[in-house]
Amino acid sequence: MTDFVINGRHIGAGHPPYLIAELSGNHNGSLDRALAMIDAALAAGADAVKLQTYRADTITLDSDAPEFTIRDGLWAGRRLYDLYAEASTPWDWHEALFAHARKTGITIFSSPFDHTAVNLLESLGAPAYKIASFELVDTPLIRRVAQTGKPLIMSTGMADIDAITEAVATARAHGAQAITLLRCVSGYPAPAADYNLATMTDMAARFGTLAGLSDHTLEDTTAIAAVALGASVVEKHFTLARGDGGPDAAFSLEPEEFARLARSLKAAHSAIGSVNYVVKASEQGNVQFRRSLYFVRDLPAGAVVGPDDVRSVRPGHGLAPRHYDAIMGQKLAKAVRFAQPCSWDDFEG
Repeated sequence: MTDFVINGRHIGAGHPPYLIAELSGNHNGSLDRALAMIDAALAAGADAVKLQTYRADTITLDSDAPEFTIRDGLWAGRRLYDLYAEASTPWDWHEALFAHARKTGITIFSSPFDHTAVNLLESLGAPAYKIASFELVDTPLIRRVAQTGKPLIMSTGMADIDAITEAVATARAHGAQAITLLRCVSGYPAPAADYNLATMTDMAARFGTLAGLSDHTLEDTTAIAAVALGASVVEKHFTLARGDGGPDAAFSLEPEEFARLARSLKAAHSAIGSVNYVVKASEQGNVQFRRSLYFVRDLPAGAVVGPDDVRSVRPGHGLAPRHYDAIMGQKLAKAVRFAQPCSWDDFEG
């Protein structure tokens, strides 16, 4: 899979990881807070901010039936309808959020959860789309998003190989060209050991897509490891302050933490680099301290050099140690002194 571009930013092999700040419902019902989150994400080093575009009645039903109530985990006891009503980003905010992001210079896009959400995002000129893990089985939604022709990022939490295969096939059949699959564990938070990042690299090879990480862990290590394994995209939930609460605050990064993650991912990518055996500029000053051959006692001209006369030591101003055997048994053309570096000029012939 070759790289692609979102708003002028190249994504793919050879480019720094594309870091997405997932705002989710951490705006806590305040448009001003949502706008401030965009500013904070940009300052922290995010390449993009991502919304979630749904209404409670487009994602679930207003039902008291047992299956519409969460039984355990972070949101235990909450009705789906009530949780999504609280966490949703109001549709009448979207225009202001898109405008503010564009004004400040950060990319903004969203995860749509039904066809009407796609229509709204298209009207706002969304440059890309994300399919959430829970929606990966919604092939009609994937079809609608693929028909836009925009870059498509899909999370694979809870998905087996058949579900991923069907999602990718649907996207490609309906026009998606630039597809990225994110390795994801839909636990909130998720333990690092559950990520099995080898699966991420397998997805890229198996499906011919870019690969990345949707990270629900509470630390940076999983994301850094993912970049070391070739992740082109990393998504992490973002909040202004966990102490302020919010539906996803417990597993979201605050600005300083997000900034540290951004720096770490760039450093990890930079450290991978390319195959290169050239001595680096940062090493040049230390080349002189590598080992070389030195005389370890005073010797007169005509002396035959033996093992007690020469040693391999630091620094590196003498002959390379590989010439040790060649100078054994050779006659000196001139007198030498203790701690003098060996040179070919010191020997006859």
